[in-house]
Amino acid sequence: MPFTPFHMGPGLLIKVLFQGSFSLMVFGWSQIVMDIQPLIVLLTGEGHLHGFSHTFIGATLLSILSCVSGKYLGEWGLRLLALRSRSAPHLPIRWPVAATSAAIGCYSHVLLDALMHGDLQPWWPISLENPILGMISASTLHQTCLYAGLLGIAGLVVNYRQNRSTQ
Repeated sequence: MPFTPFHMGPGLLIKVLFQGSFSLMVFGWSQIVMDIQPLIVLLTGEGHLHGFSHTFIGATLLSILSCVSGKYLGEWGLRLLALRSRSAPHLPIRWPVAATSAAIGCYSHVLLDALMHGDLQPWWPISLENPILGMISASTLHQTCLYAGLLGIAGLVVNYRQNRSTQ
């Protein structure tokens, strides 16, 4: 699922379930970071499309990068949103929240892509096999991610309305 919004579906639902213990900004940033290597392969025509970045070792390293960079980028983005909407004051993204959100983002990215991409080797270098490939159809995977996203958006709207009515 490179460069698609489908990865954000589960993130939106996780945000509703865990609220302040999960950063959708860091999660979203981790999705972008995960697909930089495939983007380079698509642009240059050289390399393995779902290479090192789409292994659990690669995801671990990119999770650290996403945590550190995403915390600061996410806070900057949240400050901008707070200024524009004149909403509640900006709250910082705590390090444990950034780390958890980045890890969930990177590992879920590998798992979701491993379900549908035959060139993905999530357990490299231990194994070149992809044991979860085809466990569910690509159509079912896309629908599940879409429905998770719709539920997440609905939950965010409900939370927003509840918070606005108590202010």
